[in-house]
Amino acid sequence: MLMVELAAGLVLLVLGGDFLVRGSVGLAERLNVSPLLIGIVLVGFGTSSPELMTSLLAALQDAPGIAVGNVVGSNTANILLILGIAAILCPLSAEPKALMRDGFVMSAAALAALALSIHGSIPRPAGLALVAALAAYLVFTYRAENGKNTPSAEMHRAEGQAVTALPWTKSVPVLCLLALSGLAMTLLGAKWLVGSSVALASSMGISETVIGLTIVAVGTSLPELVTSVVAALRKQTDIAFGNILGSNIYNILGILGVTSLVKPIAIPPEILSFDIWVMLGATALLMVFAKTGHRICRLEGWALLGLYGLYIGKLVFA
Repeated sequence: MLMVELAAGLVLLVLGGDFLVRGSVGLAERLNVSPLLIGIVLVGFGTSSPELMTSLLAALQDAPGIAVGNVVGSNTANILLILGIAAILCPLSAEPKALMRDGFVMSAAALAALALSIHGSIPRPAGLALVAALAAYLVFTYRAENGKNTPSAEMHRAEGQAVTALPWTKSVPVLCLLALSGLAMTLLGAKWLVGSSVALASSMGISETVIGLTIVAVGTSLPELVTSVVAALRKQTDIAFGNILGSNIYNILGILGVTSLVKPIAIPPEILSFDIWVMLGATALLMVFAKTGHRICRLEGWALLGLYGLYIGKLVFA
């Protein structure tokens, strides 16, 4: 029964996140919001909504292992699992300007997560600083690319245009209903996922952190998996790559920031002792791979995927 509830929670999270994005994008298009702004802000927030709802509810239910493990595990899975699969399907190009800016911000965010882990908790002031950093990044990115036809700007516009609302309606009430339904589904899905994950960890005699780093993290990363795999199959490899960089930035600055603003989070000791370092190592490895020829080849994709298999094996069987 727990597995059924967990699976149902994941399905609701993924579908709800998709409805939320499509409804929000449709409303933004009706308001003549530029595809660039949609790609930078709405798509990023929308695809990260499953992680946000899950970490929020986990923190409110005093399950920091799931709240923090979800973010650390998602960022690790985004790089090693999702980019690994996408690169195997089609070598990924890394637009140099976007790599320099977004890669730097992603790396800085990962180091900020390490600093907070060493501190042992994320208090509200630190959460506010993370959210402020995300806002500054979004404003800077929009101002740097607005009205320009640089490859980086075109990538963000393509991300905004890749998400379409319902093709058979542009009705504002219907789009509002779609977005609100998506929000309700993600809330319910997160509730089921967190509740079943806590119960599953207890029944199996393993820590909530392991569940958060594995099942929950991979489950909430499914929207990124779908987006990057579809983009790779369509040869839109810059979108596949940029989607992961943006998601990892949102996860640390946005999700950890907002969650700790609502309720300060304690960092589980096991995350500081091992998993945060794996996330940092994956981030550094991605930057090295992407800088060599500004692409991630199939061999590097297999290497990323193999490392993820070793990491999961260590968590499950150690």
